[in-house]
Amino acid sequence: MKIWIQALAGLLLVALLQPAGSAPVEDGYDLWLRYRALPPAPQAQLLARARRIVHAEPASPTLQAAVAELKRGVAGLTGREPASSAQPVDGALMLVTPANAPAGVELPWGQLGREGHVLRSLRLGGRAVTLIAANTDVGLLYGSFAWLRAAQTGIDLSRLDQRAVPQVGLRLLNHWDNLDRTVERGYAGASIWDWWKLPGILDARYKDYARANASLGLNGTVLNNVNAKADSLTAPFLAKAAALAHVFRPYGIKVWLSARFSAPVELGGLTTADPLDPAVRAWWKAKADEIYRTIPDFGGFLVKANSEGQPGPQDYGRNHADGANMLAEALAPHGGRVMWRAFVYAPDASDRAAQGHAEFQPLDGRFAANVIVQVKNGAIDFQPREPFHPLFGAMPRTPLALELQITKEYLGFSTHLVYLGPLFEEVLRARPDGATVAQHVQAIAGVANVGTDRNWSGSDFDQANWYAFGRMAWDPGLASADVAREWVQQTFTSAPRAVDSIVAMMTASREAVVDYMTPLGLHHLMGTGHHHGPAPWVDNLERADWNPVYFHRAGRDGIGFDRSPRGSNAVAQYAPAWAARLSRPETTPEAWLLWFHHLPWDYRMASGRSLWAELVARYDRGVESVGALRVQWAGLRGHIDARRHADVAAHLAVQEQEARWWRDACIAYFQSVSGLPLPAGVRPPEQPLDAYKALRFNFAPGRGG
Repeated sequence: MKIWIQALAGLLLVALLQPAGSAPVEDGYDLWLRYRALPPAPQAQLLARARRIVHAEPASPTLQAAVAELKRGVAGLTGREPASSAQPVDGALMLVTPANAPAGVELPWGQLGREGHVLRSLRLGGRAVTLIAANTDVGLLYGSFAWLRAAQTGIDLSRLDQRAVPQVGLRLLNHWDNLDRTVERGYAGASIWDWWKLPGILDARYKDYARANASLGLNGTVLNNVNAKADSLTAPFLAKAAALAHVFRPYGIKVWLSARFSAPVELGGLTTADPLDPAVRAWWKAKADEIYRTIPDFGGFLVKANSEGQPGPQDYGRNHADGANMLAEALAPHGGRVMWRAFVYAPDASDRAAQGHAEFQPLDGRFAANVIVQVKNGAIDFQPREPFHPLFGAMPRTPLALELQITKEYLGFSTHLVYLGPLFEEVLRARPDGATVAQHVQAIAGVANVGTDRNWSGSDFDQANWYAFGRMAWDPGLASADVAREWVQQTFTSAPRAVDSIVAMMTASREAVVDYMTPLGLHHLMGTGHHHGPAPWVDNLERADWNPVYFHRAGRDGIGFDRSPRGSNAVAQYAPAWAARLSRPETTPEAWLLWFHHLPWDYRMASGRSLWAELVARYDRGVESVGALRVQWAGLRGHIDARRHADVAAHLAVQEQEARWWRDACIAYFQSVSGLPLPAGVRPPEQPLDAYKALRFNFAPGRGG
């Protein structure tokens, strides 16, 4: 009750801070594209570099979008909107391709590809100008957003010389949005796609969504849930998808659809969906032809098959390559692709973490050229921390995609401040073999966290995870702290001390949630079904691997899942050097210790404490860290507009209460199974274990389906 009273008080304060009868000035809708007025000196510098915008005529829709964004941005940042000009003038912004590049200027056209760009300040005919240069208009669009980002983050515009080329070709959002507008694992309101009103009524939000994605360099969006309905492939829904594609097209974003494998049966009246059946293959070919007549630049299909009850090729004795290649064959004439998810686990698997590798690695080299196997960052399911998936580095002859979750299904929903940049960085920089995970993938997909909430993501700080995903998908080498700094400067303030404080909060937040939820490699302790709050005691569900006790295996003898050669031997799925390192607890990183090893409670940790004492200490540290976040944020009052400051403060109050709940419930449970006393000086749980077990959350958000 105390949690909800604090949250209500915070929300009432937010309401009181909003002037009566006026629209909120800072309600989060503008995301990182706020374009609020700069201080006088940066304003003057910006105006000196953007007196006019020079571009080719006639302008394509994409070039028009780039010019419109530049005008909007400069007007917001300086109060003056630059006019268009046919000829260079002093202080001009020039958008150029090889077709209209100024004579005598050497630019690395061959290195830019289709989407890269160059930002360069120089003198041209005695005039100070800035070039935004690219091979294509979509490259100019990305370059325009990059220039505006530079203007907002304090980069000296008079000395610009930047080249940016995406390191990963496909960069997509995956929407787990259903046709009834519920969103599976969504915590920001209903789906932004109003299927009922489409295609005739186009919400203005669709264009702003496209702008936001283009500002990050994202080039694709999967509109519907991977737990797909066949209806999404019918003519009426294709017309709706085509209307969205029309809005997104100028912003370089292709529409994709999740396809239900059994659609030939459900829509086509066939008796089978066997991928080797000629009639089934013909049905998919005809459907692909229909889609491309409706959406000529359709990206392709995302498929979840033979996972969590979804139909797939294994229903007919076929394998994943058989199913994926059938769809690839239908899409290939149109240039489409299939993203086939590797998130699978069988009811009888001895170790769920090993299932994806067991099913997919033997198929390496057997997938069609236009198939990409989409692999989650870890082998379980978007946990606060997981080791990198063993499929990375294990399928050298198969294009792979990295799937990340932007929405926080297992991380406190949108209530908790958890900046995911460090999680993304951790997996992107992991080295399964000699190369990083980022070097192993051709695509990066993020499960979207947007919805109809005015601030898009349910909380202001959750916007940062959308931002970080896009920036790090474009350039996996970016440091998450640097990305956080960019976001803060564009979203909240450019005051250096305030920026430093907020960045410090963000970079500490992920480790805090690991500590108070799943320290030392524990995983899947969350409430079953809704995944809200702690429930490590659950042991009565239909399938063993739906129960948290399956994953932590705590008892009198110790805690942890033994994946060493003495246990499930899942470590053998990693490259030899990693397998050897992970096989022994003393060489396994402590962050993954209980993921790979079942250890006695008195196992000696690096700190010198016993495993039991270390586990309790981590839970305490997590709660203390959230308390520190609250203090830091309170100190920023006056640097952040009152409405958003109060809203974040209300969220942090709830987070601290829920961190204590996590800490107390988990310690109470693990103490009950270990039989150990609490370490000296440790605060006991606030309530008895049965009180935590009795909590129910029947209407938790994010369970749409």
